[in-house]
Amino acid sequence: MRIIKADCGVMPKSLFDKMPEVTVTYEDKTTEVLFMYYPDEINFVESEFIGLTKSEALDLRRTRDINYLRS
Repeated sequence: MRIIKADCGVMPKSLFDKMPEVTVTYEDKTTEVLFMYYPDEINFVESEFIGLTKSEALDLRRTRDINYLRS
């Protein structure tokens, strides 16, 4: 099932605000929160997720996280 829509959430305005979540909608119109992330470490834009599967989207997050940790 491929992602047809994505939302990368709202950036936190203060230290105690909730971290952004990536929420996606699949071809069958189901919606799911895939993950949350720390925007001071990694960033995403909605268009990066369009056409990906859930597994591919999670791989994208893992790759970005690993690259950040290695830098």
